[in-house]
Amino acid sequence: FRADRARQLSQAFLFEKFDGFDRGVWPRVHFVTLTQYDVTYPSPYIFAPENLEHILGEVASAAGKTQLRIAETEKYPHVTYFFNGGVERAFPGEERKIVPSPKVATYDLQPEMSALQVTDEVCARMANYDLIILNFANPDMVGHTGVVEAGIKAVETVDACVARIVPKLLELDGKCLITADHGNCELMRNPDGSPNTAHTTNLVLVIYVAKDAANFVCHDGILADVAPTLLFLLGLPQPKEMTGHNLLVRKSKK
Repeated sequence: FRADRARQLSQAFLFEKFDGFDRGVWPRVHFVTLTQYDVTYPSPYIFAPENLEHILGEVASAAGKTQLRIAETEKYPHVTYFFNGGVERAFPGEERKIVPSPKVATYDLQPEMSALQVTDEVCARMANYDLIILNFANPDMVGHTGVVEAGIKAVETVDACVARIVPKLLELDGKCLITADHGNCELMRNPDGSPNTAHTTNLVLVIYVAKDAANFVCHDGILADVAPTLLFLLGLPQPKEMTGHNLLVRKSKK
């Protein structure tokens, strides 16, 4: 459940002083939220927040690893707040960089979004960190428009950006794991020809790129397996709280 998307509407019900829009009369209702949207909201909630312990960023930080979280505006919360288990604060050694998203009505008007600028920042900074969490917004945000031509341009843009990042990472003896948490732009037309603007449940790829990639088999898995796989690449042990497993299995020598 995405608590962030319910905050603005909740504010209109919960606070007497509200200037988000003209609501006319402040509705005095008994307002109960599904989860705790914000600690400052004076409303009861049904499900208490979970305290996630020993998540990826925390484990890396405790091991003394430096990390960069980077994305443009549209996906910045996903590499920071969401990736840290719904906690706003950064872990020690965690730096953050937000690149402004373009100010357009819909992203089919600028399907490149700010991917090129994000790539510039990553390439300039990557030598300074042990772990980089990067999110390209284009395939999702442009996919939501349902404009196929723009979706193609979005994917071409990300492809070009990855083609810049990966060689530089390999020069530094780095290792790269490319994946997604859901589909979208791979299916932008419904069978009847109408636009599909929603996420899909299609399987997504996990691509391991490294100098030793030929020595490994990347198994199928679930999202819970991504963090253990990254810990494996960092040479760090997997905490007991993580229920997933490392997807990379070394090939047996014949």
